[in-house]
Amino acid sequence: MDYRISEEIGPRSEDTLPATATSAVKVVIVGGFGVGKTTLVGSVSEIRPLTTEETMTQAGVGVDDVMGVERKTETTVAMDFGRISINEQLVLYLFGTPGQERFWFLWNGLFEGALGALVLIDTRRLEVSFDVVGRLEDRGVPFVVVVNTFPEAPVHSMEELRTALDLPDSVPMVACDARDRGSCRDALLMLMHYLHTLTTATPEPQ
Repeated sequence: MDYRISEEIGPRSEDTLPATATSAVKVVIVGGFGVGKTTLVGSVSEIRPLTTEETMTQAGVGVDDVMGVERKTETTVAMDFGRISINEQLVLYLFGTPGQERFWFLWNGLFEGALGALVLIDTRRLEVSFDVVGRLEDRGVPFVVVVNTFPEAPVHSMEELRTALDLPDSVPMVACDARDRGSCRDALLMLMHYLHTLTTATPEPQ
């Protein structure tokens, strides 16, 4: 998919923040290289998404792990940005992170002020998600694991994937087609519900 911004000057009316919006939440979309983060942001965003995709060059040979995504020709080098209104009052700002480890230093700034994250995984290359999940756990960032249902990807049960990723039962998991707006919206709604349960949970007695 091509989400590059067109030549027109100035904001479109549909890009303007709704007048009814009273709350905004920052959400980060994370995952390994080539798992579909840019696609997800572009599919669900109600505004023209900002992308920083660049053509992959020889500089990444031997540095970026392209196993399983050899046909990929572009990659995010800074971030993706989009916006979706969950309802008339609540707006989500979506920030997609770069997947290659050499760009992970950018994550620090992207996570500033974020309430939660979607961790997008590809079952063809589950190993690229281990470090991503570990970094979020170290940061204490609440997250939902989203299994991107690539057509040719092997199918595993959620419990099998939970075990492989060493996730506690409390972390929600959901299947999602990153190309489908409704599917992506459902994943974001799951994250919102999860964040709500965390804020309303009764602390355990010391």
